[in-house]
Amino acid sequence: MSAQHVVRKGESRRGRAFRKIPLAVAVALAFAAPAWAQDAKPPSPARDAAAKDKDKDKDTRTLATVTVTAQKREENLQKVPISLQVLGSTQLEQQDVASFSDYAKLIPSLSYGTAGGGVFSGPGFVQVYMRGVASGGDGNHSGSQPSVGMYLDEQPITTIQGALDIHMYDIDRVEALAGPQGTLYGASSQAGTVRIITKKPDPSGYAAGFAVEANAIDGGGIGHVLEGFVNLPMNNNTAAVRLVGWQKHDAGWVDNLHGTRTYPTSGIVADNAAFARNNYNTADTAGVRAAMRFDIADRWTITPQLIAQKMKAHGSAGIDPLVGSASAGYDSSYGKTAVKHFYPEFSDDRWYQAAMTVEGKIGNFDLTYVFSHLKRDVDSAADYSDYGYWYDALAGYGAYFYDDSGNLINPAQHITARDGYKRTSHELRLASPQDNRLRLVAGLFWQNQSHDILQNYQIDGLASVLSVSGWPDTIWLTRQNRSDQDRAVFGQLSYDLTDRLEANIGGRWFHARNSLKGFFGFAEGYSSQSSQPPSDRYGEAGCYAQYGAPSNWQPYKGAPCLVFDKGVKENGSIYRANLTFKINDTKLVYATWSEGYRPGGINRRGTLPPYKSDFLTNYEAGWKTSWGNGSFIFNGAVFREDWKDFQFSYLGQNGLTEIRNANQARINGLETDLVWAATYNLQITGSFAWYDARLSANYCGWLRPDGKPETVCPAGTVDPNGNVVSGPQAAKGTQLPITPRFKGSLNARYAFDLGPGEAYWQASLSHAGKRRVDLRAAETALLGYLDAYTLVDLSAGWRKDSWAIDVFLKNAFNTRAQMTRFAECAALTCGYEPYTVIAQPRTLGIRFSREF
Repeated sequence: MSAQHVVRKGESRRGRAFRKIPLAVAVALAFAAPAWAQDAKPPSPARDAAAKDKDKDKDTRTLATVTVTAQKREENLQKVPISLQVLGSTQLEQQDVASFSDYAKLIPSLSYGTAGGGVFSGPGFVQVYMRGVASGGDGNHSGSQPSVGMYLDEQPITTIQGALDIHMYDIDRVEALAGPQGTLYGASSQAGTVRIITKKPDPSGYAAGFAVEANAIDGGGIGHVLEGFVNLPMNNNTAAVRLVGWQKHDAGWVDNLHGTRTYPTSGIVADNAAFARNNYNTADTAGVRAAMRFDIADRWTITPQLIAQKMKAHGSAGIDPLVGSASAGYDSSYGKTAVKHFYPEFSDDRWYQAAMTVEGKIGNFDLTYVFSHLKRDVDSAADYSDYGYWYDALAGYGAYFYDDSGNLINPAQHITARDGYKRTSHELRLASPQDNRLRLVAGLFWQNQSHDILQNYQIDGLASVLSVSGWPDTIWLTRQNRSDQDRAVFGQLSYDLTDRLEANIGGRWFHARNSLKGFFGFAEGYSSQSSQPPSDRYGEAGCYAQYGAPSNWQPYKGAPCLVFDKGVKENGSIYRANLTFKINDTKLVYATWSEGYRPGGINRRGTLPPYKSDFLTNYEAGWKTSWGNGSFIFNGAVFREDWKDFQFSYLGQNGLTEIRNANQARINGLETDLVWAATYNLQITGSFAWYDARLSANYCGWLRPDGKPETVCPAGTVDPNGNVVSGPQAAKGTQLPITPRFKGSLNARYAFDLGPGEAYWQASLSHAGKRRVDLRAAETALLGYLDAYTLVDLSAGWRKDSWAIDVFLKNAFNTRAQMTRFAECAALTCGYEPYTVIAQPRTLGIRFSREF
């Protein structure tokens, strides 16, 4: 969906730039205006243009030009031969976009799952997918790298476990580039790239504003949002600083019901009275963003930036359909949006990213250097009692756990975790003049990222002999460090063959390294693993196998020993070619062949073999068209993508994620978006996508001796472990999970004069079709499908001069939309108790804002 908007009477091109900040900061910024404004120049060009707009004839129906930087140079959106959807600042504000989930429903090529920091199943991290390139089960701390790159301005914000969920305030636009973008954006852009572009410091004039929002969830609590920004010109208008702040409380609406659970083996009854409460899933967030701009001699600009956020979240994002089921060991109480958990669940998520962009001229070439450093620390805790209950119910699990006196104890587990992320990246690139017939963008990229992992699986009162040495009550300890390094040289060359025909070729040559080392597993007293070869033993059994007596062990970051230390390296290249034909000044068509890749890596269970890199090849034809003197825009693309040896993540033994290469898949699709200025005061926008994403070969679940995924596994086949299988785990033609066959959004906005100001009403609809949860047939039989849903959002408002008031109703019909589903352990080995994350219930809100 494009960012173009109707130029209407009384509407500023800046839009309502203001929304919410910590109130004290907003007031301070507002009253600071006169002092800073004394040295300010007259209104900026943007404000001058907005003033002129007021005098336009009411019958004018035009759409503003949108400038994007998707190809790492400034271009008109309608001239960029990429399947590119853009949400501009006006549209982001009009649709009350505050988080990833808000804008994902407006961009059909995007699908997503959510998982909190560490082991917590709440807000914090986002797993992003594009064009159906998804196998499910991602987001593990030692899982595959993401297949979609997320950027804040020029800086990557994607970590292994998922991308930062940036608070969407004072944002210039969101660019969603569908299809492989690997030549310009690298390994994490296998299936596409999402770029969040912030509003930059403006030396030409002072600007500031604030907003206050209150909202109430049907059947839940009351939340609020406070936001604000200030833009301050300095040093005779050759420099500026832009400060942004926000504080919000996300109210809860999932209840943790009071109740009991009886464990079959021991008859022990657990009671969750200490943790039961209504509106359980709350989150409190505060953040700041500061950017400066220094213009040096009209040829160089330096823009340092710092963004930091702290979020404290509680409760579960999912609801449990079995909370009233005796089969799950619960008593008879029941809640439709509820869980029944027995241990603390929280996430304390703190991060900052420092960045600097240097832009300048060397001759008539543009030189850009981008640096970023991300540091993120997440302390979390999670209830893991489902795992203990189902293993007890199915395999007598509870009989193995006792205290130091030999008495059976409650076998329920709970987890505490501490995750530390660091990521440092550099990019240096050179771009030739854009008006040349031959144009070049070329550069170097290098980054290092690490993840320090601590997960402590605890059973209260566990005997010392069953606890990992030095870790009381710990049945399982994960203490690992993961490192990923990327180095690349990239380039893209464009040449105008004629005035209407342009050719473009690009490539990226890369070197990647992934390593994982540390300790994972049980205490020796729980499992000696004497039946396994020494090289396959883990936990304290692995310490004995490698080092002998405990006196010879060398502790690793507090863990008993270093069980494994593995790494993989790879070099390769990917390419892109494009041909664009300009029919006239308002219409073009293009054809693209492009490649994307994702590096391989080491499995979390270090005794398993590594997984290999996977590659995506894209064949695409698209169009960008404008009609009716610019009042109607219709863009689209059709494509076929072949996904080779794709990485498939699933819960394996002991509930640990395992990654295997799962053979081949093919995705066919169509994407369209339109913007129509129907009248001077009515605008209609829509985006729609159809996908057919399926396996193009059987998935059997193991590799052949040559390292390729096995595809021939009829019933009766014996796998490498000596097991007789009943056939492929997922047959050729199976639909890939997560992405629906159809997804679309439609929005109508009508503005009109009301008294001394301007009023509007708006209606938005978003739809997603039925989706699989898991690739495999047996798991799908238990987990089922996510149902199709349609969400409707309504809003209305009035503004006069710099003041505005908005009332909105999100999920107006209180639709129980199923967004994702997960379980604590594998359904076939650990019982069937899935959790479904549903859309937030109907939410009524009111927002007051003012510009300066």
